[in-house]
Amino acid sequence: MDFLVFQVPALTAQAILDGILLGILFALIAYGMALQWGVMNIINIAQGELVIMGGYIAYFMYMSGIHPAWGIFVSPIIMYFVGVFIYKLVINKVVDRDMFISILATFGISILMMQLMNFGFGSDVVVAQSNFGTTMLFNNSVTLPNSKIFSAVVSIVCAVLLTIYMKKSKLGRAIRATAQNARAAKILGVDTEKVYASTFGINAALCGVAGALVAITFTLHPYVGLPYTVRSFMIVIVAGLGNLPGVAMSGMGLGVFEEFADYLLGTEFRIATVFFLLVLILVYRRFKLAKTREYLK
Repeated sequence: MDFLVFQVPALTAQAILDGILLGILFALIAYGMALQWGVMNIINIAQGELVIMGGYIAYFMYMSGIHPAWGIFVSPIIMYFVGVFIYKLVINKVVDRDMFISILATFGISILMMQLMNFGFGSDVVVAQSNFGTTMLFNNSVTLPNSKIFSAVVSIVCAVLLTIYMKKSKLGRAIRATAQNARAAKILGVDTEKVYASTFGINAALCGVAGALVAITFTLHPYVGLPYTVRSFMIVIVAGLGNLPGVAMSGMGLGVFEEFADYLLGTEFRIATVFFLLVLILVYRRFKLAKTREYLK
């Protein structure tokens, strides 16, 4: 292990700042998963593929001569309708079924989306160049790509706007009512079918924004979606459903953890440490639930 990151303050600051900016983007993706999980009780295994598809929309704009940053406006619109289409085609048939059935269904969607993206865009690793430049801090000892700063700012704005929309709009109140008690909401006249479709569409739209940000910040290829799904799932189970501040803190914590793992173990072990951390969290939650379990006599 290379412990130089702890010995040089500049490297420590670099890892922490990079991790925070990265974690804010992860939190945006996780917020979409938390929203549709809380409303529909569905774990979406295709979450990462929705992100990558949104990224390819921004990349297609870049290849067409349009700056990929405009993808943060175009990609969520397209992905919203993609999400509604997926809901109408598959999800509405499993929304009231056992959660395991929904996992299998969204896993199938994930595989299909990967193959469609491979067919449409190829399997090469691509990136949409933003040419945003870099920001130098602490006498040029810390370097932050402006694309990461841009991604963090956009993610925060989207999260704030969605929170306001959920509290103030009629659809937002219907979504919150359905999340609390779908049966009671339906009795009171809420069109739960529309709520479910809109919720899945909003989740896909958030993935579209995040995908556009991923396209200009990192790299894309059709089979890189799974780590984003795992990150989102991990953030949600740590923060809990409906806890936006918790999602934000968990996302930033995960980002910092990844950056330090990158420095200590090497880039090739970065994703492996994410999966290992997920296993540890699940095992911990399993024992925690076992200790608090009560039996009726």
